[in-house]
Amino acid sequence: MNELSLNHNSCIMLNNYPDVLSLEQMCEILHICTKTGSRLIKEKKILSLRIGRTYRIPKVHILAYLQNVSH
Repeated sequence: MNELSLNHNSCIMLNNYPDVLSLEQMCEILHICTKTGSRLIKEKKILSLRIGRTYRIPKVHILAYLQNVSH
């Protein structure tokens, strides 16, 4: 999959979500369980913001993760 199609498909996939996502929303997009999502955040494979006891993940960090995984 080339970079252009990844970005286009990913942007379409994320259109229905806010710019900053919860852990649950991120996991829904990536089709993974929350345990896996938490591990990706803990290992800093997906960058996030921690607010209190919750994580907030900007869409751009999910796109960056998808781009790195595809290479």
